[in-house]
Amino acid sequence: MKATILTIGDEILIGQITDTNTASIARHLNSAGISILEKASIGDNREQIISRVSRAMHATDLVIITGGLGPTKDDITKKTLAEMFHSRLVNDEKVARHVEHMLTSRGIVYNALNQGQSLVPECCQVLFNDHGTAPGMWFEEEGCIIVSLPGVPFEMEHLMQDKVMPRLRERFHLHEIVHRTLITAGLAESMLAERIAAWEDALPDYLHLAYLPNPGAVRLRLSAYDVDGREVRREIDEQFDALKRIIPEYILGFDNTSLEKQVHDELVKRGKTLAVAESCTGGKIASRFTAMPGASAYLLAGVVSYSNEAKHNILGVSNDDLERYGAVSEQVARQMAEGVRRITGADYAISTTGIAGPTGGCAEKPVGTVWMAVASAKGTTAVVKQCGTDRGQVIDRASSFAITFLRDLLRKE
Repeated sequence: MKATILTIGDEILIGQITDTNTASIARHLNSAGISILEKASIGDNREQIISRVSRAMHATDLVIITGGLGPTKDDITKKTLAEMFHSRLVNDEKVARHVEHMLTSRGIVYNALNQGQSLVPECCQVLFNDHGTAPGMWFEEEGCIIVSLPGVPFEMEHLMQDKVMPRLRERFHLHEIVHRTLITAGLAESMLAERIAAWEDALPDYLHLAYLPNPGAVRLRLSAYDVDGREVRREIDEQFDALKRIIPEYILGFDNTSLEKQVHDELVKRGKTLAVAESCTGGKIASRFTAMPGASAYLLAGVVSYSNEAKHNILGVSNDDLERYGAVSEQVARQMAEGVRRITGADYAISTTGIAGPTGGCAEKPVGTVWMAVASAKGTTAVVKQCGTDRGQVIDRASSFAITFLRDLLRKE
């Protein structure tokens, strides 16, 4: 089975928002053995929508569309699809009641534009959207399935997972594609490839290895296509077990495991608490922990002490050390971690202070220089890392290095 993914919206074409929907939809389809023939983004334009959907219908068995289902005049996907399939728009009472309740409960007027959200093409099957006001729509035309979903990522994700994929699996006998991903940290991609070269060379021909680097980690994905899923999963598990024996100290875990999840689990298991003092990372470390359910069990506070005054007044960093060594120094990183641990009473504390760029660097401390420290009852340890030259890259890498620093300390204990 082959599929086309189309995202609709001028905001995507001009780079105003990042298209995350395509990647998410592709993952869902690929896991079910559905091949992606084409992915494309088009504007809020009637002729473009008709042309690209028509072409996709003739080339593939399934077309997934996201975007253009909002209540405003620039959102024309629903109207265009109704016209394309020679169908009139009719009111769906269940959707109307849901939209009215959702909006009025949030203090939003249920006006004529919002009422239009309950209008759907008569020829479609409505995919009820529990998490938003725009319903999904399932069409079957000329032997092809066309699914139109809202562009809001979390609404699209719920509909794909809860409505679209179950229908597709029930309707078609799909050949299985198996992926499993092992996450490593602490080795650059080239160094990792060198360490595991013999293991990689010995993999069975039907298993395909991909290296997927991202800040602070390298993901190793093993894939097999059109296979007996049960047997392949067993083989992949055995291969990864062998890899664990080769690089045990660099293994984080599987699939969606993250550095912060490992620290999260360890702190919860031990009943210990954490506080964070951040300068150049600007709250990134704290946000990575609070994104996980249950963070309140251990995370006491996060302080973004961006200025020297905040470092001194809130965390107690010595003004003399700030003047003598500078904000980006081992002395300041240590005092930041010790200060946030002292004022919160946390068992552990992380700190970061560095130069995220693009300005502010010098020969001794170039852009990307980040000092970080971890403080506990057993003392304080600090380390300096070079985290790149791009501001976003520096923030991401420094956050990952700092969390890794704490994870390694917890492992040693």
